[in-house]
Amino acid sequence: MVSTYLSYNLVVRNLKQSLTRVADQAQVARDAAYYKDNIGKVKSLDEFMKNDRLYQYAMTAYGLEDMIYAKAFMKKVLQSDLTDSSSFANSLTDSRYRDFAAAFSFSSGDKAIAQTTVQTDEMVDLYNTTIQNQSDALAEETRYYNIAIDSVKSVDDVLNNDRLRGYVFTVFGIDENSWSRETVRNLMSSDPDDPNSYVNTTWGPRLLDLNSRITQANSEISDATTKIADYQTQLQQDGADVADLNARISEQQLIVSGRTSQITSYNNSIAAINNYFDLAAAFDFSADGTVPSGSTAQTADKKSAMNELYVLANPRVTPSAALLNKQYFEQKVASARTVDELFGDPFDQRIFDFLNAAYGINAIVPSTIENILTSDRDPDNASSYVNMAGSKKDAYLALMNAFNFKQDGTLDTGVSAQTADQTKQTTNYYMAAYNDKDDAADEAAIKQYKSGLTNVTSLDTFMSTSTVYNFALKAVGLDPTKVSTLTIKNVLKSDLNDPKSYVYTLKDDRYVQLAKAFNFDAKGNLTTPLAVQSTVAITQIAKDYIIAKTKFASSSEKDALRKTAESEAQYYQDNIGKIDSVSELLADRKLMNVVLTAKGIDPKTVTDDYLKKIFASDLNDPKSFANTEKDDRFAEIAASFNFDAKGNVTRLEAGTVQQRGQLLETQHKYLQQTLEVQQGEENAGVRLALYFERKAGDITSAYDILGDTALAEVFRTTYSLPDEIANMDIDQQAKLVEKYMTLSELSDPDKLAKLLQRFTVMYDLKNSGGTDNPVLALFSNSGASISGDTLMAIAQLRSGY
Repeated sequence: MVSTYLSYNLVVRNLKQSLTRVADQAQVARDAAYYKDNIGKVKSLDEFMKNDRLYQYAMTAYGLEDMIYAKAFMKKVLQSDLTDSSSFANSLTDSRYRDFAAAFSFSSGDKAIAQTTVQTDEMVDLYNTTIQNQSDALAEETRYYNIAIDSVKSVDDVLNNDRLRGYVFTVFGIDENSWSRETVRNLMSSDPDDPNSYVNTTWGPRLLDLNSRITQANSEISDATTKIADYQTQLQQDGADVADLNARISEQQLIVSGRTSQITSYNNSIAAINNYFDLAAAFDFSADGTVPSGSTAQTADKKSAMNELYVLANPRVTPSAALLNKQYFEQKVASARTVDELFGDPFDQRIFDFLNAAYGINAIVPSTIENILTSDRDPDNASSYVNMAGSKKDAYLALMNAFNFKQDGTLDTGVSAQTADQTKQTTNYYMAAYNDKDDAADEAAIKQYKSGLTNVTSLDTFMSTSTVYNFALKAVGLDPTKVSTLTIKNVLKSDLNDPKSYVYTLKDDRYVQLAKAFNFDAKGNLTTPLAVQSTVAITQIAKDYIIAKTKFASSSEKDALRKTAESEAQYYQDNIGKIDSVSELLADRKLMNVVLTAKGIDPKTVTDDYLKKIFASDLNDPKSFANTEKDDRFAEIAASFNFDAKGNVTRLEAGTVQQRGQLLETQHKYLQQTLEVQQGEENAGVRLALYFERKAGDITSAYDILGDTALAEVFRTTYSLPDEIANMDIDQQAKLVEKYMTLSELSDPDKLAKLLQRFTVMYDLKNSGGTDNPVLALFSNSGASISGDTLMAIAQLRSGY
C-alpha cells in the first residue's frame, strides 16, 4: 500500500494537474458542463431549488452534501441578506452557509434599475459638490475678469474671449445662444450721456414706444373693467338680456386678459432695453469700439459694480453674495431715518430678504416686517403687532428690538436706526443664517429626487419626472432650461463602452457623468448598472478583509487592528465603484491589496505585472494565463470583476443568479471537493490533509479547529495526542492547540506544507490502514458538521418546503 505521505505529495506536488484530471473525468465533466450551461437560465430561487442537478452540484461544491435533503433550510439561507448581520445565514455559526449564500444573488440580485443606491448617493454628492464648485467658480471668474478686462483694447477683445463675454452676459441677462454681435458691439461702444449714441437713437425711441403702449393698454384695461362692472349691474335689473350682457362681459374680459399679457411682454422688453442702457454705461469704449488712449475699458468703480452684479446674479446666496449683502445693509441702515427710507422707493427687496434671513421671519409681504419695526413696544399691550404674533413672537420681538423706530416709522432726534451693537448683532445673525433657505431647499430637492426615482421605469418617465430630471441635470452642472431634451435622451441612450457613441461626440464631461449616473439601454428601457463588482462581491471582500487582518491578533491589539481594517475595508467599499477600467484598478494598489488579503494572498508576493497578466487573461479559455496558474484564487479574483475584453467596466448581467466570479468559484470548489472525496476513497489520511490545507485559511482561533472534528483529528494525529483529549474541557483543549501550534503560521504556505507532511507520516503510524477506515466518518459529522443551531432550524423548517 502506498503511504499517506507519498499519496498526499503526489496530489499536491501539482495540485492544478490533479484537479485537471478530476475535471476530465466523464461524469465530472458532464456535471460541470450542465451547471455552466444552465445556471444562467435560472431566474428565481424556486427554479434553482427544483433543479436537483444544479442544486446538488452547488451544495457539493460548498461541502454541504449532507444538507441536500434540507431544502427548506437551505432556501432560507439563500434568501438571507448578507449585508444584514442579523439575517438567517449570518446568524449561523457554520461559515459554509454564509459562503453558499454569497455564491448567489437571490436576495440582492443585480436587476434592471434606473439608479442603484450607490449611484444615487454619488449623484447627491455630485449635486452638493456642484453647488460648492459654483460658488468657487464665481470667485475664480471674478478674479479672471478683473485681471483680463484691464488688458483689453477693444470691444472685440471682450466678445472674442469666452470667459469675459460670459461674465458680461451673465450680468446683463444676454442669452449666449441668441445674441447679435452687431447689437452688443454697438451697445458697448455707446455713451448713454450722448443723445446721438447708438443706444439712445436706436433703443431710446423703442423704450418710449413701449411705455406709451403700456399706458394705452392700462387705459383700455381700465375702460374694459368699467364696462364689465356696468354690465354686471345691468344683469341685476329686471328684464335684462342675460345672454347679450354675458357676451359683452366675456368680450371685455378678453380685452383685459389680452392687454395684461401685452403689458407683461412690454415690461420684459423694457427690462431688456434697460439692461442695454446699463451695458452701455458699464464700459468706457469709444464710438469705434476701442479703448481711449491711456484708459481702461472700465474704471475701478464700474468694475466693482460689475463684480457685485455678477455675484448677485447667482440664484443662490453664496458666501461672496452674503458679504456684499452685509455691506449693503450696513450702508443703508446707517443713513435711513425712517422705515420708508430703509426699504426705499421703489421697494428694496434686498433689505427685505436680508432681515427675513437674519431673524427667520419668513415673511411673504413687505408689510409684515414694516409692521414689526413700527409695533408698539409696550410689553403690556396685548394688541400690539408683535404681541399678537403667537408662535412667531420671539422672532418678531428680536427684530423689533434690533431697531429704534417709533410707531410712526420715524426716529427721535439724535437716535439712529440702529446702534453699532444692534447692527453687529443683525449682521452676525444674517451671516449665520443667509444660506438656511438654500440649504432647506436642497434638502427638499434631495428628498423629492429620491422619492421621484421610484417612479422612473423608463427613459420617458425620467424625462417627465421634473424633480428627478431637474435635479440630475443640476447635479452635473447643466441648466435644465437651456439643454435640449432630445440631447439628454440621446446622451442617456449612449453606450458608454463605445467611444463613437453620441455622448462622447459632445466632448463635455458633464454629459458623460449624467450617462454614467443612470441605467438605460439604447431603446430607453431600464438596464443593469455599469458596475465593477456586484454588491454581494464588494460586501464579501470587505468582510473577508477584516477577518484576515484581525484573525491572529492578541486581545491587546485586536481593537486597534480591527479599527484600521474596518477603515481600509470602508475605503474599498467607498472607492471600488468609482473604477472604470482595469488600468484604474491596478493603479490603486490600496484597493488591490484589500482584494488580495481578503483572498488570503500576501500582497507583497504579487507584482503589478503579474496582476496585469491575470486581468488580461480570457477566463473562457482554459489555456489562458490565469486559468493555467497553480493558484485558482487569481482567476477567481479576475472573475469577480466586471470588465469587458478591452478592460472597461461593463454592465452587470441582468436577471442572473450567479455572476461570473461566483460561477467560477463554485466550479473550483466542486473540483476541490470531488478531488478530496475521491482521494479519501483510497486513503482517508490524504482527504484529511487536503481538507486541512483548504480550511487553513479560514482558521482564526484554536476553537475553529476544535469545532471541526476533521481538523481536530489532524491536530491530534500530527502531535501524537490521544483521542481522549476530546473529552477535556474545551478551554483546556484550546490551550493545548495554542501550545503545539502557532496559528499565524497556517497562513505561510511553506510552514503549512511542513505541518501536513508531518501529519501524513504520523497518520500512517497511527492507522494500520484498512479499507474501512473510521476516519471517513469525520466528514459526515464534523466541520463539514451540522451544528446545534442548524439542527434546530431544520426541525423548524422541515415542514415548510
